[in-house]
Amino acid sequence: MATHWTLGCDAADPQGIAAFWASALGYVSEPGYDDPDGASIVDPNGLGPAIGFLRVPEGKTAKNKMHIDIRVAGEPPWDMAEREQLIRVKVAELVTAGATAVREESYGEQLGHIVMLDPEGNEFCVA
Repeated sequence: MATHWTLGCDAADPQGIAAFWASALGYVSEPGYDDPDGASIVDPNGLGPAIGFLRVPEGKTAKNKMHIDIRVAGEPPWDMAEREQLIRVKVAELVTAGATAVREESYGEQLGHIVMLDPEGNEFCVA
């Protein structure tokens, strides 16, 4: 049996970054979680892990050692043109929500993923 787990994240603005990630992942605020120095989001279907955000005084100083990857294209096999379109649509949505696109990574001639920064500067990828 799998162990249930929560991803814990540091944040300057827990509610703001939680709102960004809830939108990015299709999550919702955790019912009953009420902490002015924290926020928690959950998968509304109960399948994915909860993600908690706690206020910390220090800012981000180095590259993340762990990050979230958003897989909009699902599992292989893929129609590569459709996969690229799904990635680009999601990236545009995330930029509108406050993220920054950093660079594109390719696998040969095909788009592999796009590296992004969330509104607090944390790296993540859209694939």
